[in-house]
Amino acid sequence: MPTPARRGTVTLVLGGARSGKSRFAEGLATATGLDLVYVATAQAFDDEMRERIARHRADRAGEGWRTVEAPLALAGVVAAESAPETALLVDCLTLWLTNVMLADLDVEREVDGLLAAIGAAQGPVVLVSNEVGYGIVPENALARAFRDHQGRLNQRVAAIADRVTLVAAGLPLDLKLPKEPTS
Repeated sequence: MPTPARRGTVTLVLGGARSGKSRFAEGLATATGLDLVYVATAQAFDDEMRERIARHRADRAGEGWRTVEAPLALAGVVAAESAPETALLVDCLTLWLTNVMLADLDVEREVDGLLAAIGAAQGPVVLVSNEVGYGIVPENALARAFRDHQGRLNQRVAAIADRVTLVAAGLPLDLKLPKEPTS
């Protein structure tokens, strides 16, 4: 059982595709005992993605989750939904960044806005993101730009996070833990 996030904490859960990161992140948010808001960033561009989204919704049905769609306006949703009695789960930053890039928005401005909203959050925020730096250098410019932006986004979120956990094969490895208060 994952250790629950504290009020006002920021947790980043990293991992590869199908690593178990989303399940782990859901456990962290659920363990808070607070109201649960699932902030979904995926867009259904094809039938396969529509099926994935439907499966994710079905998995959370009846478990106290309220879902808010935020394929682009993530900073605004985090700001609007944050409350001391609410745990936010953002799944995932990788899809959000893809959406930002495909919409030809200013990545740095969008990331700055998101980090400000996360930093001002009143309740726990758990963010899921893919670790994309383990593979080969992509052969096309857009894929290289995405990999670079994703790596920088993960670093910036990790820098402000209280906790960072890498999940591989369903097993969590804490990379950063909250500092114990000194008396």
